[in-house]
Parts: sequence; structure tokens; C-alpha cells
Amino acid sequence: MPGRHVTDRQMRLFMQFRKSEPAAIAAAKAGFSPATAYRLENDPRLPSQRKAPRSRRRADPLETVWDSEVVPMLKAAPALRPIGVFEELRRRHPGLDPGVRRTLERRIRNWRAVHGPEREVIFRQEHPPGRMGLSDFCDMRDLGVSVAGVPLDHRLYHFRLPFSGFESAHVVLGGESFVALAEGLQNALWTLGGAPQQHRSDSLSAAFRNLDADEREDATRRYEALCAHYGMTPTRNNAGVSHENGSIESAHGHIKAALEDELLLRGSRDFDALATWRKFVDELVGRRNARNAARIDLERAELKELPPRKTSDFEEARVTVTSSSAFTLRKVFYTVPSRLIGHKLLVRLYDDRLDVFQGATHLFTLPRGRSRPNGKHGHVVDYRHVIHSLRRKPMALLNLVYRDQLFPRRAYARAFDALLAEAAEKAACRTMVGLLALAHERACEAELAAVIEEDLDSGRLPNLAALTERFAPKDAAAPNVVVALPELAVYDAIASLEGAAA
Repeated sequence: MPGRHVTDRQMRLFMQFRKSEPAAIAAAKAGFSPATAYRLENDPRLPSQRKAPRSRRRADPLETVWDSEVVPMLKAAPALRPIGVFEELRRRHPGLDPGVRRTLERRIRNWRAVHGPEREVIFRQEHPPGRMGLSDFCDMRDLGVSVAGVPLDHRLYHFRLPFSGFESAHVVLGGESFVALAEGLQNALWTLGGAPQQHRSDSLSAAFRNLDADEREDATRRYEALCAHYGMTPTRNNAGVSHENGSIESAHGHIKAALEDELLLRGSRDFDALATWRKFVDELVGRRNARNAARIDLERAELKELPPRKTSDFEEARVTVTSSSAFTLRKVFYTVPSRLIGHKLLVRLYDDRLDVFQGATHLFTLPRGRSRPNGKHGHVVDYRHVIHSLRRKPMALLNLVYRDQLFPRRAYARAFDALLAEAAEKAACRTMVGLLALAHERACEAELAAVIEEDLDSGRLPNLAALTERFAPKDAAAPNVVVALPELAVYDAIASLEGAAA
């Protein structure tokens, strides 16, 4: 057609038809004029072969530096980024046009495609049902979740079956540790109802970072024993090679994005308790698993049976209670009842709690604390453990090492600051210890805190005498009970009736 260029396809059709047809007919079938056909017969090359190579429209801005400077840099440091090369060229040649950066990046990319080093190849894998389960941890701080107004520094243990997409997630308060892995993995397996043939995790280097050689070896043995308990073969991907664990690494982004959406729909990122946040995560994971129910049921039939019971998901330690009515474990100071001073206790460490035993007797459970980021000791303090001694020595409160952690609620800390600002130190300590004792003895910690907050907001200091009277037990009058005693003759009548019946 006039004004249109002949394509290579039309040229091939023309040459095919020309074997059996005249030039005019072959041209008509190919879609161009007879005049064009006669012209093409004189030059049988394809139209694309007749185009002259496109020449440069401007001078090459890298001509003077490419072979002499850029190529030697790329050969000496194959990992060098194009922006690094560009900045070095600008340093050597201040007059170099900044607009050549894109030209340089394209030129480097093309050079590396021809002369660059071999790159790592990722081999796509097939995952048959029941063969592989994967575990990993992901940081959740960027979600901005808080509990009772306090930002929650936590991670998520994430387990996944790559074939069916079954997932399990467990909120972890500390860092990556064997205890967190054992608890999260066992919860996932018992929720699933079976165990895969293999379990893959990363190198657990984060969990072993602060351990010496013996402790790392012990943690490795415990991990292998955990897998053996469920009949799984433990495997690990190479350290720093995340794509070898890609079936779980990519799922991190999906579950975090889903949680972000749910938090936006909820309208708040603050939860009243840790258990509420954990339930929120569990409900989301449950809905995601419901979408894959058919594949999960198919894979569940290929899983190994679970053992009769779970294995231990805790660490044990022996501690001695000091004269401070406390013990220190993993750089955290824990208070206990003073009657245990001098006793040796067995402590089982879980991710979020400590179970304390004397012999085989379980005494109580403590929330697990964490050392501070600056390396200083953390404190888990219950004022009820020491208040009886503090009443006899109230001035000990003034410079107490764990004074800030002693106050059970913010209102008590505010009250002590106000008392110190308005009264003498001795009087302030006596009043503050009296308030803590009142909260303990009358079991009114929350109610008393609310009254103290109201007084402080109104510019009044807490009045210990008035508060003691307010929270004193109510006097209740004893009921008047009248007992009517029967006549003795009644018993004679009953005895005579029993004799007649016999």
C-alpha cells in the first residue's frame, strides 16, 4: 500500500508465492504493488537487512574514560556499584557532565552482561506434601503495636508448610532463641495435627550470638533432640542466604501486610493486654489457613503422627535467693517472697514467663524480664514481696536501686515525685510506703491509684490518713441468731416410737 513500508513477513510471503506465480500476482497476495515487486526482485534482501546501522547523533561522553578508567575499575572490583563509579569519575574529572550518569549505568549494565562475573543461580524447587516445614522469625516493631499504651518490642515466630500454605504464628517477646523456637514449633505441629519429614530453619546465628562454644553446642543438641522427638530431620540453610528459605521469607511480607491491613481496619494499634494481641494474630492466621483448607487436608494425610506428648520447651537454671529477697538470672533481677531467702530454687525459663520450683513443688510464676539495650540489668519487681520490710525501713525507698520498678502503677510514681517536691524526704518516704502497704493489705491497688490520680490532677497531695479510712473494711453488725431448743420429752417420744416399730 502507498506510504507503508514492506515488512520482512511480506517479503517472505512474496518470495514463497513467486516460486509458482507471476510477480504481479505474488505481490498482490503479499499485500503490495507490482512496482514494488519488480523492485524487490532486483534486491532480494529482507527490508530489515537493507537498513543502514544507526550512527551516533552526538559525541560519546565516555569515550575518553571508558576503556582507560571505567573498565579497569569494573574488573578490579566486580561488586562496585555504578553510582560509585560515577562519583569516582566526578572526583577525577570535575568537569564531567552530571547528565552522563544514566548513560554510564546503561553502559556498565551492558558490559557486565558480556564481560561480568558469573552470578548465583536460584533453582526453583518442588515441595511434595508432607516433606518440608519451615521456621523463621520476623521483626514486628514497624507495625507500631502497643499494649496498654506501651510500645511492644516483639517478634513473630512463623511456621509454614510450602506445599499447602499452612501457617502458624506465635508472638515472641524476646529475641530469637531456642526456647521461642521450641514453643512456637510445637504449638504449630499440634495445631496441624502432624509433623513433616524435614524441618528447615536458618542458621540460628541470632539465637547463638551471645553464647560461648559449649552453650552453642548444647543449644544445637537440644534443637536436634527436639526434631528427633517428632521424627523430623533438621536442616538449615546457609548463613546469610535468605532465598534458600524463600518459602517462609516471602511469607513474612504477606503476613505483615495482612496484619497492617487488619490494624488499619481496627482503627487502633493499642491492645489492653498481650493476650488480646496474640488472639488478634491467631484469628488472622486462622482465616488465612481456612482459604487453603483443601490443600491442608491433602497434606495432613501425608504427615507423620505426633508423639504422645510434647517435649520440653523451656530452659532450666538453679538460683539462690539473696538477702535482697531476690535472685538474678540472665541479667534480670527478680524479687520473690522473703521467706525464700537463702533457698536454692529451680527456675524454668519460657519465652514470656518463669516457673519457680522448690524441689518438685511449683511455687509461683513470674513474668520474664529482659536486660536493657545498654547492657544494664533489668528488674522484675513485685512490691508485695518486700512491703513488710519496707514498712520498718521506709527511708530505704529513697535510693532504692529498683525504685522505679517497685511502683505497680504510674499514679504511685507520680505521687512519690509530688511528695518529694512538697515534703521532707522522710515524710515523703513514710507516706509512700504507707500507700503501698494500704494497696497490698486492702487489695485496692487499682482503686487507690484512681483516687491518687484524681488528687494529683486537682493539685492535692495524697492524704494517707484519709485514704486509710476510706479503704478501711466496713463494720458489719453480727446477725441476731435465735436457737430454739426442743423439750426433752420430745426425745422420749421418739425413742418410744422406735421401740414400738421394732
